Amino acid sequence: MESFYTRFSAWTPFMNKSLNQQLFQERVALISHWFDLWTNKQRQEFLFTIFLRCTKSQLRVVQDWFSERMQVAKVDFSTVLPRFISLYIFSFLNPKDLCAAAQVSWPWKFLTEQDCLWMPKCIKFGWFLPYTPADNEYAAWKHHYIACVSSLDWLTPREAAAVYGTLNEPKTEEEELQERHREKCLRKIIWEKIVLRKKELFKVRPPWVSGTRCSRLLRSKCQPRLSQTVRDRVGLHETLEKQLVLASLEALPKRSNVSGCHSYSLLSKKSWRGVYKNGGSSSHALQPHFILISSRIPAYEMVVNSVRAGIISVVYEHSSLTLESLLYLIEKALDGQKAQSMGIFSDGNSREINLLRGYKIGIKNLLRPEVRDFWEKLGSYVAPEEEGGHVDLFVPLGASEAGIEVLSQLSQLTGTLFTAPTGIATGSYQHILSDWLGRQWERAPPSIYFSDSKLQMWSSLTDFLEHTLKSVRKQLSPLFKELQKNVSGRMIGQFVFDTMSMANILNNQEIIQALADRLLELSKENSDNPLEFLSYFLLKKCIKKSKDFEGNVILTKSDPKATCSVLTKERSVMEDNPQDTKSSLSKNDPCFELLVKLERKLQVDSAEMRTRVVRELLQSERKYVQVLEIVRDVYERPLRAALSSNRAILSAANIQIIFSDILRILCLNRQFLDDLRARLQEWGPAHCVGEIFIKFGSQLNTYTNFFNNYSVVLKTIEKCREMIPAFRAFLKRHDKTIVTKMLSLPELLLYPSRRFEEYVHLLYALRLHTPAEHADRGDLTTAVDQIKKYKGYIDQMKQNINMKDQLSDIQRIIWGCPSLSEVNRYLIRVQDVAQLHCCNEEISLSLRLYEHTHDLSLFLFNDALLVSSRGTSHIPFERTSKSTYQFITSVALQRLFIEDIPDSKYIKNAFILRGPKHEWICATEAEDDKFLWLMVLQNAIESSIAK
Repeated sequence: MESFYTRFSAWTPFMNKSLNQQLFQERVALISHWFDLWTNKQRQEFLFTIFLRCTKSQLRVVQDWFSERMQVAKVDFSTVLPRFISLYIFSFLNPKDLCAAAQVSWPWKFLTEQDCLWMPKCIKFGWFLPYTPADNEYAAWKHHYIACVSSLDWLTPREAAAVYGTLNEPKTEEEELQERHREKCLRKIIWEKIVLRKKELFKVRPPWVSGTRCSRLLRSKCQPRLSQTVRDRVGLHETLEKQLVLASLEALPKRSNVSGCHSYSLLSKKSWRGVYKNGGSSSHALQPHFILISSRIPAYEMVVNSVRAGIISVVYEHSSLTLESLLYLIEKALDGQKAQSMGIFSDGNSREINLLRGYKIGIKNLLRPEVRDFWEKLGSYVAPEEEGGHVDLFVPLGASEAGIEVLSQLSQLTGTLFTAPTGIATGSYQHILSDWLGRQWERAPPSIYFSDSKLQMWSSLTDFLEHTLKSVRKQLSPLFKELQKNVSGRMIGQFVFDTMSMANILNNQEIIQALADRLLELSKENSDNPLEFLSYFLLKKCIKKSKDFEGNVILTKSDPKATCSVLTKERSVMEDNPQDTKSSLSKNDPCFELLVKLERKLQVDSAEMRTRVVRELLQSERKYVQVLEIVRDVYERPLRAALSSNRAILSAANIQIIFSDILRILCLNRQFLDDLRARLQEWGPAHCVGEIFIKFGSQLNTYTNFFNNYSVVLKTIEKCREMIPAFRAFLKRHDKTIVTKMLSLPELLLYPSRRFEEYVHLLYALRLHTPAEHADRGDLTTAVDQIKKYKGYIDQMKQNINMKDQLSDIQRIIWGCPSLSEVNRYLIRVQDVAQLHCCNEEISLSLRLYEHTHDLSLFLFNDALLVSSRGTSHIPFERTSKSTYQFITSVALQRLFIEDIPDSKYIKNAFILRGPKHEWICATEAEDDKFLWLMVLQNAIESSIAK
C-alpha cells in the first residue's frame, strides 16, 4: 500500500514511478482524444489556456521546436546582413520611401536616417549643410533635406490655376474666334515672306548653263530635265528653310559637333555652305564669325559653353599642334568660306601671344618665315577690312607699346584689322572685359562671340583660381627652388664628369660655378635659344676676365638689352657733362640719332599712355561702384523694404551688421569716382590725379572698419541662412543671377579687398608714364606708398584670419585636443611618422630591432609640438578613407630634444624626440621627409629659444 501513496490526488501515485508514467501517458492519450473531437475555436481556447500557464523556459522550448521543424520564410535582412550592405540596399529608395521605411521598426529607423543616405540626395539639388554636424548628432542631413523641401515656393492647385490657368479650362466662343484669326494672320505673314524670298532668289540665280549648274548637267546627261527642275525647286525650299532657321538661332541652345580636333560649330559644314552660297556673294552679313580657343585656357570647357549660337568655334590642343596643323583645322572648319571676324582666345601677356607650345609670338619672332606665312594665310580666311572684317586677339596686347607694335605689324602683314584689349590692372583674364583697340563696333568683341553672363561667370571663376594658385605657388616656391637647384647641380655634375677629367674639373671650378648660375637664370628666362643664351653669358664672363677690357662692349642684333643699357649710359653722361660729350657724340652720329629718336618717342608716347591709364582707372572705378550698388539695390533695399512692411526677413540689427560698412564704402568710392570724372572732363598732359588719391587715402578708416568686421559679417550671413528659411529663400532667388554678375553675396563682399590690388597696379602704371619733372610725380609716389602700405595691412589681416581658421580646423579634427588659440601662434609643418619600439636596448645600435606600434602625426607650431595618434576610417559608398586623430600630448619647443638614429639593416629614416616626460622613436617614409622635418624642427627650436 505504501507504493500507492498519493500526493494531492488519488489518481497520481507519488512513489511508484512506473505507475506514474503509465498513468501520465493514459491521461495524455485521453486529452489528445478529446482535442481531436473539439472544434477549432475550442482548440484555440485550450491552447491559449495552456500557454498562459507555461513559464518562460517552457515557452522557449516551444519556440525552439518550431524553429527546428518549420523553416522561417521571411526574416528582417537588416538583422542578418552586415550594416554596409543594408545601407546599400536602402540607398536605392527615394526620400518618400525612406521616410516610410523608417516607420517599420527601430532598426530600420536607425538605418534609414544615416547621413550617408541623405547627403547625396541633398547635394544633388545643391542643398549643402551650412554647418559641420557634431559627432553625436543624428540624422542631420535628413532634417536639412526636409527643411529645404518645406521652404520651397510651392503653388497650390488653386494658386497655379490663378497664375497659369488650367489645361482643361473651356474657352469661350469669342476667344476661339480670336485664336483662329491670329493663326490665320501668322500663316499669311509667313507665306508672304516665303514668296518674297523666292523672288529674290530667282533674281540672283545664275544662268542654267553656267557655273555649277553646267557641271551638274554634264554629269547627269541621261537625267530628264523635269527632274532637274524639280530638284532645283526643292533646293530653293531647303535654302529658304535654312535661312529662316538661321535667323532664329540666337534663341536656341548651342549644340556640339566635333570638327577637326575639337569643334563646337552649331551647324554642320554642309548646312553652312548651302546657306552662304545660295544667299549670294553681294552681302557679307551671312559670313560666319569664327572663334579659336586654346586648351591652355583654364576651364576652357566653360568658355566653349558660353559661345553664342551661330558662331563656329574650334578648340585646339596647345601642346601637340604645329602652325600648319592649326591652319588645317581652321580651313577645315570654315570649309572654303571667309569669316566675317575671327577671334583667337589663347594665353599670353601684354608683349606676346602664347599661341602654341614653342611659339610665343612677339616682336622678336614675328618675321620668322613660318610665323609670317601662318599669319598671312590666317588673314586670307577673314573678310577684308572694307567689308568689316577683323581679327580679335583675346590677349592684352593693347596695354603695352610692344603689344601695339605687334598688332600694327600683323595688320601690315595681312591687310586685316587686328584688335586686342587694353586692360592694365585687371588680373587673370579680366582684361577681355576692358576697352579694346581699334574703331568702335556696335558690340564689343567679347559680345560678338560669347554670352555675356556665362563669360562673366567664367572670368570670376578664373580670378578665384588664379588667387588660389598664387597662394599655392607661394607655399611651394621654396621647395621647387631647392629641387631646381639640386636637379641643375646633378645635371652639371653628370655632364662635367662625363666630358672632363678630374684635373680639368679642379682647374675650371670658376667656369663650372658660372655655368651653374647661368643655368638657374636660364630656367627663369625660358629663352627660345638656350645654347645662344649660355654661350653669350660665357663670352661675357671671358671678356670681363680679360685684361684688355676697357669698357667697349660689342653690341649685336641678338642683344637688345645691351644696346639699351649703353644708350642709357650715354644719356646720363650727356646730362652730367653736355659740353664734354658734344664732340664725342658728333663723331658717333648713328648712336646720337638713335638716342634722339628714342627720347622723342618716349616723350610723345608717355602722354598718350598716361591718358590711357587714367581712362582705365575711371572705367574700372565705375565698374567697382556698380558692384557696390548691386549689393545695395539687390540685397539691402529689399530687406529694408520687407522690414518696413511688417514682413521682415531679417531683423534691423542683422541688416545693420551685414550692410552698414559696405554702404559707407559705397559713399566714399562714389565721391572718389565723381572727383575722377570731373578731372578727366578737362584732362590734359599737365593735369594731376595724385592729389585725388591722397585725399582718398586719408579716408581709408572706412575700409578698416569693414575689414575688421568682415569675419563677423560672414558668420552673420551663414547663421541667418541656417536659422531663417525666408532669408535662405531670398538668397536663393538673388544669388548668382545675371543682375549680380553670377556672384553670391559673400563673393560680392570680396571686391573691396581685390580693388586695392588694382589700385596698386594702376598707380604703378601711371607713375611709370609720368616724367620725373612732372608736378604729379611726387603725389603719385606718395599715393603708391600709401595704398601699398594699406594693401600690406589687408594682406596681414587675411594671413591672421587664415592662421586662426587653420588652428580651429586642427583643433576640430583632433579628438580631445585642448584650445590652440594663442597670440602669434601659427602652424609650420605637419609630418606623418611611424612610432617604433625597441625590442632590446642593451645591444648596439646597428643590431637593434624595432617594432611598429602606432601611427603618429606631428603638428609643429612656432612655439610647441603637438603629438597625436593617427587612424583611418572608411565610409560606406566612398572610395577614399578618412584620417582620424587622437590627442596625446604637446611639448614646448624649448624643452624638446632631437637625436638622430643612423640607418642600419633593420631601420631607415628614424630619429628620437625627447620631451620632459615622454620619448618617441619615429621614422618617416622617405629620406627627404626626414631631412626636411629635422631641418624645419631644428630651426623652429632655435627661433623659439632666441625669443
